[in-house]
Amino acid sequence: MKKLLILGLVLLCLGPSVAIVSVGALLGPVLCITGSLTVGPIPDSLTATTADGTQVTLDRKQLTHAATVITTGAGIPGVGQPGVRVALTAGLTESRLRMLANTGAYPESGSFPNDGDASDHDSLGIFQMRPQAGWGTVAELMDPVYQSRAFYGGPDGPNFPTPRGLLDIPGWQQMDPGAAAQAVEVSAYPDRYRNWLPVADAILTALTTPASSGGGSTNGPGPVPETSRIVFPLPEGTYTSTDSFGWRTDPFTGEREFHSGSDLAAADGTPISAIADGRVTVAEFSAGWGGLIILEHTVQGERVASYYAHMWQDGIYVTAGETVGAGQHIGDVGSSGRSTGAHLHIEIRPGGQGQPPVDAVDWLAQHGAVATDSSAPRQGGCQIGAGS
Repeated sequence: MKKLLILGLVLLCLGPSVAIVSVGALLGPVLCITGSLTVGPIPDSLTATTADGTQVTLDRKQLTHAATVITTGAGIPGVGQPGVRVALTAGLTESRLRMLANTGAYPESGSFPNDGDASDHDSLGIFQMRPQAGWGTVAELMDPVYQSRAFYGGPDGPNFPTPRGLLDIPGWQQMDPGAAAQAVEVSAYPDRYRNWLPVADAILTALTTPASSGGGSTNGPGPVPETSRIVFPLPEGTYTSTDSFGWRTDPFTGEREFHSGSDLAAADGTPISAIADGRVTVAEFSAGWGGLIILEHTVQGERVASYYAHMWQDGIYVTAGETVGAGQHIGDVGSSGRSTGAHLHIEIRPGGQGQPPVDAVDWLAQHGAVATDSSAPRQGGCQIGAGS
């Protein structure tokens, strides 16, 4: 039910009278926001219209902060496009997406990179968060990534359990986006957020790459933006390498066969992350692979496909055509298909889907893959015998 709700919200279309976007020049009515959270090239300017008919123009600095809000949300499980819309709406309302210092309350805030000075009590930054309210230190709150993470909140948020971020608000997905923003910001002017929602949608349309629609597999060579980073698919400390790439004795047939991936044994339900920004080409269930996700990426100018296998059918959280961010939670470890225990079978195929595989673990190391968060809940220890 949760997945269906999020999908429905992501596909929400806007009427042509809601927002008008221009990137340098007027492009015409925005008809529908996309399902993507991968940021493409950032334009020099964007003009949009608020709900009350006021036209506003955002510059490159503001749009860069918007990109930070989007990419940070893309990497946090449970946020998705609905959560990013709320965050952009809040940031626009509070600061017009500017990193604001407050030298009257905190003189040291002026020594950090900023887009101007403000004097709203002791508030700082994009979301106008207050150190005295427990949102963070001055140094932390002058960091746009930290502020974005704090706004989204959740168990892994820097301010958990209080003050509450978006993920800490019960039922936020069913709330009006303006009301959800107010639930986090607790403003004395609760009705002002709705006015900025059309601008938030205009930003998403202008900055993110459109995703194709439909289920099953989509193998077309559509554009895949260059990834900004490489991450390891399982949280640090949650897995054991049990079967490596190359020739081996097949555990089912007993015959010598080539193993095209690397098997990482982990507890059932361990979160699986996308190794890089990319597009989902396959998200399906089959007899051999079990639950299978295939992503296409662009890494250092080269098309690369990553395969993730053996998830349970209800452990797949993306759909074909969707665009994902590096580190995004795409599924959970399972033991479906030709599997002898809970584990992730990971493959890397330079050149794209269907091309010859390489050693996935070696490839990730060579490309500087960073560790993902190890604080995700675990169910028991690693199953050392797991493999496929």
